[in-house]
Amino acid sequence: MTLLPIQCRTEAGLGQHMGNPLQTTLKSAVTFTGTGLHTGKLVRLTVHPASAEYGVWFERTDVVDRDPMVPARWDAVTNTDLNTRISNADDVSVSTIEHLMAALAGCGVHNALIKIDGPEVPLLDGSSAPFVRQMLARGVRELNAPVRSIRVLKPVSVTKGDATATLLPSEELEIDFEIDFADRVIGQQSKQLNMANGAFVRELCDSRTFCRQADIDMMRERGLIAGGSVTSAVVVEGDVVVTPGGMRHRDEPVRHKMLDALGDLTLAGAPIMGRYVGHRSGHAMTNLLLRALFADPTNYELVECDKAMSARLPGAGVKRIDGAHYAAA
Repeated sequence: MTLLPIQCRTEAGLGQHMGNPLQTTLKSAVTFTGTGLHTGKLVRLTVHPASAEYGVWFERTDVVDRDPMVPARWDAVTNTDLNTRISNADDVSVSTIEHLMAALAGCGVHNALIKIDGPEVPLLDGSSAPFVRQMLARGVRELNAPVRSIRVLKPVSVTKGDATATLLPSEELEIDFEIDFADRVIGQQSKQLNMANGAFVRELCDSRTFCRQADIDMMRERGLIAGGSVTSAVVVEGDVVVTPGGMRHRDEPVRHKMLDALGDLTLAGAPIMGRYVGHRSGHAMTNLLLRALFADPTNYELVECDKAMSARLPGAGVKRIDGAHYAAA
């Protein structure tokens, strides 16, 4: 299912939607270079401006014998083991897209073509902050199409083991998350945020991925996290934070879980108006939740945003100065 048209459209007739806010894209391209968390391979990624109604697509520039275009959509998700991977019909994939997708949503960017010369988005510092800082520095420009959002009309929930994820009707995007880990330095954490008015940039974007030392040992035995390090993640062991400098926030782990949730929800194809409640949830649960949402057309409606609705979206009103604090590159 595709919520928005996936073909590029021209910008002729700009101004016909002057009554309501318009979709956006970056004013100019921005490039990031780094290693992938799981592959450990150096990769170069460039976020390019795109036309109205384009959505978000990845282009694998290193692929020449198959279709290199991969849509950033919930129905293209093919793996959720420790990250979110999307693939096309030719089995061309891009992994660990969640931090970049969260940054796009948090900066109010609706349309983008992301060119990448490898199979995994670079981890950078383990958060969305480097993406946010550079995209806010570029700024956004308006396009010839109205902003649309997905309004949740009735509760939708999925459960697997002791993990649950729920979407409830709401007039803005709210994220309510709870985690519970045996490691005392993490323990039980919960946080609730209304994502309007730049809350993602201020509260969540610099929170890094986290893991336990035991998880690192297990994942390396499986050939994973070849590009991970204590400088690109919060590593904990018992009641000790192994990562130099400790945590950026006392509750950095639950904040990062909320960051991941926003990135995975962005794969809906349009901003969601609803309350997301996650308990021990993760990439798999959020994708299952989107699949459950779209399985029944009575669960939601696609609406054109007026000024009041657009002002409640995650990236509304965010300015360059809001990202100046995040100097990580």
